[in-house]
Amino acid sequence: MNSLRHFYVLTLMMIASCSNDTDDLVMEETTNDPVDSTSDNLPDISGYPIVGTGQSLSYDNNTIISLPASGFDFFGQNSNYLGTTPDYQDNGDGTVTDMVTGLMWTQSPDLNEDGVIDNSDKISQADAEREAALSTFAGYDDWRLPTIKELYSLAMFYGAEPEVFATAQGAAVPYINTDIFEFGYGDLDAGERIIDAQFASSTIYSSTTMNGDRTMFGFNFADGRIKGYPTDFNPTNPGEPNRFYVRYVRGNTSYGVNDFSDNGDGTITDNATGLMWKQDDEGSAILWEDALDHAENHEFAGYSDWRLPDAKELQSIMDYSRSPATTNSAAIDDLFNATQITNEAGQADYPMYWTNTTFSTLSQDNGTYAIYLCFGRAMGYINGEWLDVHGAGAQRSDPKTGNPDDYPEGHGPQGDAIRINNFVRLVRYAN
Repeated sequence: MNSLRHFYVLTLMMIASCSNDTDDLVMEETTNDPVDSTSDNLPDISGYPIVGTGQSLSYDNNTIISLPASGFDFFGQNSNYLGTTPDYQDNGDGTVTDMVTGLMWTQSPDLNEDGVIDNSDKISQADAEREAALSTFAGYDDWRLPTIKELYSLAMFYGAEPEVFATAQGAAVPYINTDIFEFGYGDLDAGERIIDAQFASSTIYSSTTMNGDRTMFGFNFADGRIKGYPTDFNPTNPGEPNRFYVRYVRGNTSYGVNDFSDNGDGTITDNATGLMWKQDDEGSAILWEDALDHAENHEFAGYSDWRLPDAKELQSIMDYSRSPATTNSAAIDDLFNATQITNEAGQADYPMYWTNTTFSTLSQDNGTYAIYLCFGRAMGYINGEWLDVHGAGAQRSDPKTGNPDDYPEGHGPQGDAIRINNFVRLVRYAN
C-alpha cells in the first residue's frame, strides 16, 4: 500500500467496520514492492554539509540595497556569504533528492493524494512517526520523519511571511523552493490562518513550553520560523492532538550530527560541517549592523576572517537535547561557553544570537528584521506572564534597530520577546 495514504485508509477501514453499509465503501490501494534501500541512486554523501539559505538580496536596516563591498556598511550579511548553492533533483516518482545533503524527500505534503494540500492532509506528530516507519512510498522502505536539522536544510530565506490574518498570499513568498517541492498555505476553509503551514519533525523539546506542554520543534514554510509546537493540544480542536503537514526523508543518517574538536586555542572545529567557531560568545548584546561590523573586523587565534554565521550555520551547532530547564545550560554542546543572562521572567537564562540573514515580512522588499536563534528559552508574553513559548532551539527574528522598551508585552500572537540587541557567536571556514 502507498503509505502516504496508509493512515487515511486505516481510518476509512475503522469507519467502515462500524457501518452497516460497508459493501458500498470502495478503497483504491496502490502497491509498491520495497526495494533494497542500499541499491538506490542516492549520492554518496555523509556528514553534515550545510545548504545555503538562498538569500541573495542585500539589505540595510530597512530595505533592499546593492551588494555591500568589504569595508562598507552592512558588509558581512548573507548575500556576501552565499554558502553552498542548493541543488535538487526531481526523480519523477514523487521524490526529490538534495544533491548537497544526500537526503531524499517526499515531494508533496498532499498526504491523502486528492490533489489539494489542505487541513485534511495534516496528522499528529506521533502518527507521522508511525506512518513514516511503515511507508513504502516510491518503492523505498526506509523513510523517517525528519529531525529539525534535516527539515531546516530545506528552508529558503528568500521567503517573505504573509500577514498573520491575511486571506490571500499577496506579496508573500514561501520559505521553500516551490519549483521543486509542492507547498500549501494554511486552510482558510477549515478555520486556519494562511500562516498555518507548520511541518512536523521528530525532534522533541527536552523541556516543555507554556508551563507544561509536551513540545515538538517544527518549521513553518509559510512564516519562516522554527518554533516549539504542543504535540497534545490542538488550538483549533481542543482535546485532540495537534496536527501538522509532513514531508518524509531518507538517506544520509549522519545528517545533523556534529563532530566537534576543541583546538585548544579558544576555537572549536566541527569536522562534520567544516566550520570553525569561537568557543566563547562575544559577551554582550548589540544591534544587527554592529554585529556585522564587529565580526568583519575581528581577529582571534591568529585568524582575521571571522564572520557572523547565516541562519543554517548557526542552527547547525544547536544541541536539541539540552535546555536551561533540564541541563542548566544553553542548548549547545558543553565544549562551548555561553554568557548567562536574566530573561524577562527573571530567570537565569541564555541569549538569542544574531545571524547574518535578514528576515522579510509581507514582501521581499522589507528588510527591517534579522534572524536570531534562541540558545536559551524563547520567551513570550501570554495571559499576563512571561513564559517559554517556543523552546530553546527556536528560530525567530528581531527588528534590526529600535527600542526594546517599546515592546513591554512582546510582539505577535505569542507575545515574542523583542530584545533588538542580541548576542554574537562568530564563525569561519575551517579550511
